[in-house]
Amino acid sequence: MTRVFISYSHRDEPLRAELDKHFALLKRQGALDVWSDHRIPPGGEVGVSISEGLESADVILLLISADFIASDYCFSIEMNRAMERHVSGGCVVVPVILRPCDWQSASFGRLKAIPTDGRAITKWPSQDEAFEDIVKHVRKLLAKPGGSESPKPAASATGIAQALGAVPPAVARVGRSSNLSLPREFSDQDKHDFTQSTFDYIREYFDGSLAQLQERNQQVQARMAVLSPRAFTAVIFRHGKRIAGCHVRIDGAFSTNGIAFSSNENTSENSFNELLSVEADKQTLYLKATMGMFNRASESKLSEEGAAEHLWSMLISSLQ
Repeated sequence: MTRVFISYSHRDEPLRAELDKHFALLKRQGALDVWSDHRIPPGGEVGVSISEGLESADVILLLISADFIASDYCFSIEMNRAMERHVSGGCVVVPVILRPCDWQSASFGRLKAIPTDGRAITKWPSQDEAFEDIVKHVRKLLAKPGGSESPKPAASATGIAQALGAVPPAVARVGRSSNLSLPREFSDQDKHDFTQSTFDYIREYFDGSLAQLQERNQQVQARMAVLSPRAFTAVIFRHGKRIAGCHVRIDGAFSTNGIAFSSNENTSENSFNELLSVEADKQTLYLKATMGMFNRASESKLSEEGAAEHLWSMLISSLQ
């Protein structure tokens, strides 16, 4: 079975999920084992899990969009490591173009991209046809030279790479270690950009969640106001009566980089019920919940998605 690692921006989650559905038959046939950060269990170490997934993959799919390229984690960590392994013959990297963007001059721009001709999925008249085209390319990638069209497990990542002409046989490596990641330092700019990226993700997460909350509950109405690139408020009404609200903002009053949550949309700037601080380990940036009353979250290294889910849970806790 060929192990496939999916590297993507969380803002492209809908397209990633659709791609995963189109891989269903390959997975049922035992040809693919697809890994993305959705497989990290609750309480799992995010950075460690992603690193292990990257190091053990035979094929790495880069889901390319402007958000992917703008993401420091996707571009600087996952993509760079993927390309290192591709060049050494440890895996095959395949760019999958999700949305139109400037990608051709990137280090992966020399690789053959899919769908056909590197045409972005969103530019196809039918996105189903685009995903079908991707699956066909992946089937060809998995098939042994001269073999039948039915999916077969690849003998090795090096074999796949050589079959595609991705690396010459002389470059092939015999072994592979899962402990090749070196410690890195994160600058103030890295932390600043991570904070803004996370805040933007949380804002979009709340916007989509509020819309779904209204769709599923006819008696509920929600209002969201973007106050600035660094702050927004949300209010939830049931039968016209306010039942919950919040004020979320980038806050540097108590932390150089942090995201504050207040359970009142009209709160003052120096008041909050939760403060997510930006922390770093040897490999990744993550968020840490600092308020002791939320012990489970405070013990976890939160990703952008984890941070958004944590704050959303705080908003709707009084409704459940």
